Amino acid sequence: MSGNIKLLNTTLAATRAADRAALIAYLPAGFPTVDGGIEAVKAVIAGGADIVEIGLPHSDPVLDGPVIQTADDIALRGGVRIADVMRTVREAHEATGVPILVMTYWNPIDRYGVERFTAARAEAGGAGCILPDLPVQESALWREHADKHGLATVFVVAPSSQDARLATITAAGSGFVYAASLMGVTGTRASVGAQAQDLVGRTRATTDLPVCVGLGVSNATQAAEVAGFADGVIVGSAFVKAMLDAPDEAAGLAAVRSLAGELAEGVRKR
Repeated sequence: MSGNIKLLNTTLAATRAADRAALIAYLPAGFPTVDGGIEAVKAVIAGGADIVEIGLPHSDPVLDGPVIQTADDIALRGGVRIADVMRTVREAHEATGVPILVMTYWNPIDRYGVERFTAARAEAGGAGCILPDLPVQESALWREHADKHGLATVFVVAPSSQDARLATITAAGSGFVYAASLMGVTGTRASVGAQAQDLVGRTRATTDLPVCVGLGVSNATQAAEVAGFADGVIVGSAFVKAMLDAPDEAAGLAAVRSLAGELAEGVRKR
């Protein structure tokens, strides 16, 4: 069975044709529970998210700040497994038709098996994976299996990436490029910073892939700012924080749906 990279590509092409950025939401699988996590994904899509990243909870999430680390810990203590991540992707995609990616560190894939993991992703209807800690020069095996199963391989670039390195990374990737707005971990910030716009410009000089910006965006004003120069706006910690701060699951679902609506309005005001 083939994955949904084509759906991801057509979704990003459609938002570009509409002269706006895509809203990409991130939520960890298994948070607050597996069923609750699936409902949270549906809620952000109902609110206006165009694409969703499902986080595969990890005990050592080097790119993630304290908010997502807390959610990952809740999911891991709840016993979440890779099968639950695949179920989250499958049920969310079947219910909404939206492209769903998985954001994961390399160790869980390596232990699970690359062929087994990519086949399961495709069978679940997944669109691809974001792999923040997989070096491009060590990615050939992954890319071989991802291509075979119709999955995007999204690499992360940072403000510290030199132009030659950017060209190497973007040549190997597919779907889109994840541009980290700053040097640091995920989390809400008072401002996104000028580094992000410079990074998007330098990255675009090396590729025709859409360039989507993450790390630090938490409100409609910031979303509109980033949408002015990027093809996609990625929001994670703000959604997770809304769930963590809610008094119960129902209130959390309402909060993330409302936030998605505000952010979706923001990306349309580029």
